[in-house]
Amino acid sequence: MDGRVRLTGVGAVVAGSSASLPWLVVDAAGREVEPVSAYLRDRLLGDVSPLTCRSYAFDLLRWFGVLWTVDVGWEQATEAEAAAMVGWLRSARNQQRQRRREGGHPPGSVNPKTGKRVLPTGYAPATIAHSLSVVHGFYAFHLHFGRGPLLNPVPENRARRSALAHRSPIDAQARHRRGRLRPKVPVRQPRAIPDAQWDELFGQMRCTRDRALLACYVSSGARASELLGVQLSDIDWHKGQWWVISKGTRERQPVPVSPEALAYLAAYLEETGLPGPGEPVWRTRRGEVKPLTYWAARRILQRATEQLGMNWTLHDARHTAATRLARDPAMTLAEVQTILRHAHITTTALYTVVGLEDLVDKLAQHYSRPQQPAAWSQQYDPEDVAVVFGAR
Repeated sequence: MDGRVRLTGVGAVVAGSSASLPWLVVDAAGREVEPVSAYLRDRLLGDVSPLTCRSYAFDLLRWFGVLWTVDVGWEQATEAEAAAMVGWLRSARNQQRQRRREGGHPPGSVNPKTGKRVLPTGYAPATIAHSLSVVHGFYAFHLHFGRGPLLNPVPENRARRSALAHRSPIDAQARHRRGRLRPKVPVRQPRAIPDAQWDELFGQMRCTRDRALLACYVSSGARASELLGVQLSDIDWHKGQWWVISKGTRERQPVPVSPEALAYLAAYLEETGLPGPGEPVWRTRRGEVKPLTYWAARRILQRATEQLGMNWTLHDARHTAATRLARDPAMTLAEVQTILRHAHITTTALYTVVGLEDLVDKLAQHYSRPQQPAAWSQQYDPEDVAVVFGAR
């Protein structure tokens, strides 16, 4: 629980061979972990995406890693093993965050230029909460069919279920206590790239493709994976929009884009040539021509931010687009929700919150103004003011 022991390194998440199970968990001998496969197959029948299936598989691999380390079968797991997993996640170092360039800011600190926090070395509270939810769902599924332990190893939060049951949307959400073992997950506020830093970042782009990619990100507000899948047939040059496969609904939906971004995109296509039918617009520039992956696009931005001492990400471009739209007085919140394709308007309303970095100029003017002496209304008798406050 103190994170001093590394989990056993056996097992892995591998790609499946069938559409009903695109990802599966295997043990040290390469054998499929059947209880996990049965649960993931049920989730896919419930219409979750393959990427969600992959995320669940990694959470369950970590859970089975805990069980294999303490030598407990999954059918005999109790709350003690769930507590051990939570304690390990709260104390251990995240192996995916060990790579750090020389001279960078220490983990968990705040970047002085952007104001964004550098990722800490451990696991985030949201990761712990997600792991608990996946393990709870895994055992709830098997308990429905009479398999596994009689009690779910992850404690249920009955107060939360009672607070959310049969709630009217016009009523305020009732407060409830967190369930046992559940971490306190902070509300993540979106952070937009300031205009001055955006100009610096855009100036670091090395080629026409990179400039077009960044301009399209910040003007459309599309997610990274959505934009990278755009094909030539998806672009409507006359209406100033293109069609993307939405991450949430997985439906083909239109997304507006600025004329300036389309101009950069046209220059990129004129320079590299048009893609073939069924091929994405964004492609690699060196070696064999391949579709541009998310990791390659992220690396493009990382190179620029490392040169400038920043820590902005691709998703921050979506936050920037959303903030610019939400703070435009000519746009209503419902219109911004439609553009960003948010399921709930409360998500869109997060971008209307004014941060301290947006008040720098106003605060400078406030501090530069001379202090005004206290003045009392003429309706008050000066003698009464002197009696109450002890001065005239």
